[in-house]
Amino acid sequence: MTTRVGIYPGTFDPITLGHADIIRRGAKLVDHLIIGVTTNPSKNPMFTTEERLAMVEREVKAMGLDNAKVVGFDALLMKFAKAQGASVIVRGLRAVADFEYEYQMAGMNQQLDDEIETVFLMADVSLQPIASKLVKEIALYGGDVTPFVSEQICKDVNARVEKIGRRGDY
Repeated sequence: MTTRVGIYPGTFDPITLGHADIIRRGAKLVDHLIIGVTTNPSKNPMFTTEERLAMVEREVKAMGLDNAKVVGFDALLMKFAKAQGASVIVRGLRAVADFEYEYQMAGMNQQLDDEIETVFLMADVSLQPIASKLVKEIALYGGDVTPFVSEQICKDVNARVEKIGRRGDY
């Protein structure tokens, strides 16, 4: 019997409750789920790769998933997936805008390696509006991010905002 390995890639800057939902559900679909923490040249991260790895590892450990591990990577996703022995890429969808981008990426990835399938999971309805970019923006302007991230991630985000300074204070 073949072991099914899945990759859930992302920048996780920071990891949100939406990400955690996809991790929990994705882990049920495969024997081993690798949460791939990567860089994205088009994004300006709030946290370093090492900090994001530590945050995701802490959150995954708190979920108690025996079949999930966190791995950092800075490479083409399909090369990383092949090196990990993955046959599935897990992607979360929140809205139509996500679908258009993810559909295009899935098509490109299929051109690169047609033996690795992309599986889309719809975010839980209550978590659909959550995006890391918005969490950072809300925190930077002094808003409460507790509905969108775990308690510890909230502390991490607020500590970083205190370090770099809030915006929009009147």
